[in-house]
Amino acid sequence: MTTPDRQLALVTGASSGIGYELARQFAQHGFDVVVTAEDDELAGAAESLREYGGQVIAVRADLRRYDEVERLWTETVAVGRPLDAVAVNAGVGVGGEFARGTSLEAELGLIELNVTSSVHLAKRAVAAMTARGAGRILFTSSIAALMPGPFEAVYAASKAFLHSFAEALRGELKDSGVTVTSLMPGPTDTEFFERAGMQDTKVGAGPKDDPAEVARQGFDALMKGDDKVIAGSFTNKVQGVASRITPDRAKAAMHRRMAEPGTGDASGDE
Repeated sequence: MTTPDRQLALVTGASSGIGYELARQFAQHGFDVVVTAEDDELAGAAESLREYGGQVIAVRADLRRYDEVERLWTETVAVGRPLDAVAVNAGVGVGGEFARGTSLEAELGLIELNVTSSVHLAKRAVAAMTARGAGRILFTSSIAALMPGPFEAVYAASKAFLHSFAEALRGELKDSGVTVTSLMPGPTDTEFFERAGMQDTKVGAGPKDDPAEVARQGFDALMKGDDKVIAGSFTNKVQGVASRITPDRAKAAMHRRMAEPGTGDASGDE
């Protein structure tokens, strides 16, 4: 059953964490949603979102693959309604020493998901939205975008790319009716650190923000048409301000202390 009186949103990486909470924000605010992820948790997440009364279309896809991004877009278009908002959220982290502590395969997969698929999906969404002169795009970047990231070198670089890409698109689209927002959370209580192999780091074992609150702040910023939001704790916001005047060398040293393997208690929050 379709509900043409409701707006339509697409959320990637929506099976858990910030992505699920973003999808929940859309559902709570009267959107129908297309949700996607590659894992088994997607079906359960979609079912819980249906409790809000809207249409929820689950598309299981591995967005590291070109054809899977295309299939996701085809299934979104097949809903038969304009796409009003897209949250480009799917991403993964890889922690460890670049020289010999991480695998090239994992890091290239990170780039394919965090960067390549985001550009691919944005290309399709921007074309459709500008054609009708309306739409909202949210990219989940990170506070890590504002600093070099020793022991998360490829991940931090991917988030810096996303933030720069979002800001550039916003500049291009300023008179188009399409807004672009960069969501920049800090450490958040999700499966990220476990999946990235960072449970034994200070940041992995330290305090984390509630993904529901991060998503709420991201959704609010998207709806207001803000260019970016540093979401989560007050500490994150202070860090964002401080990054404007702190030299990159000092920021890299700080990140190294937080992300270096073996510096935290692996029995912490994760």
